[in-house]
Parts: sequence; C-alpha cells; structure tokens
Amino acid sequence: MKTFLISLLFVGATASTAATAQEHPKTHGAHKPHDAAKVETAKDVRDGDVIKRGVALNPESPAVAFAHVLKQPAKFAGKRVRIEGVVERVCQSEGCWMQIAPESGAAGIRVTFKDHSFFVPKDSKSMKFKAEGEFFVKALDKAQVDHLVEDGAKIERKADGTADEIRFVATGVELWK
Repeated sequence: MKTFLISLLFVGATASTAATAQEHPKTHGAHKPHDAAKVETAKDVRDGDVIKRGVALNPESPAVAFAHVLKQPAKFAGKRVRIEGVVERVCQSEGCWMQIAPESGAAGIRVTFKDHSFFVPKDSKSMKFKAEGEFFVKALDKAQVDHLVEDGAKIERKADGTADEIRFVATGVELWK
C-alpha cells in the first residue's frame, strides 16, 4: 500500500510538471523559470478601470520625463523614479516586457519587471501607464537583440547586430485605457 501511494504521488507530480511545461513551452531566453507563487501574483488587480501589477506605486517617488532620460540616460541610471506614457509594444510570448513611449509613435524604451515577479496583459498595446522603478543602460549581444525582435521589440541595432539599450526595470505598473 505504501509503495502504491508513493507511486501515485510521483505520477501526480510528473503530470503536474508536464502540464506546467505545456503552459510555458519556451524558456524565453535568459528568463528565470516561473513558479506558482510568481504566476499567482500576475493576476489583474483592478482599481476601477486601472490594472495594477507588482508593488503599489509610491506617490513620493520623483516623476521623470522621457525626454530627459533619453538625452542623458547615465544621469538617471540606478535612481528610483516614476514615469508615465503609452504602451507601444508588449512581449507576445508572456507579457514579460513592454516597450513604452511618452506618447504614441515617439521614441521609447523597454520595460522589464523586477525579478520577473509579474507580467502585463499581452493586449496592453496603446494603454496608458505609470510605472515605478530604475533605469539601466545595458549592452545587448546579437543573440539577445534577435530574441527581443522575434518577440516584437523594436531595437536600433549597430552594424554588428548588437545594441545599447536604455531599460527601465519596474517594481510596479498601473495600466488604463
């Protein structure tokens, strides 16, 4: 009987792992594996017509204009700030990043989410947003650029296929129409 119960538990765990693998067939580049606790936090938290993800935004965080960041990205690197604008693109694999701009059609940046602890809806394109987090400037190799472009990102490449990316790592996001 004991062997039967152990076998039953093993079969159940194996089936659960297989189902999870089918739900997330891609390892999605360098992304960390998802666990049930993180997936659970990705559900919509609605406050009226606003979708909130991650940590609640702190109204005391300084707001920064895109124009200032795009002109001097190193000046803002590593500083916690709040930004606003419109969503231009969203990762169509998982919603694990979004490309944002101060207004529709303007130059923008890519936003990722701290420790992949939350995602945004894949249909968030054209929504307005507020986000809190930090800016980083990162060199991307050709494989990273290819992966992001495959998922829908718009990135200016150098002649060798690499790119320098200004990225915003958000701890919290609010989206609305």
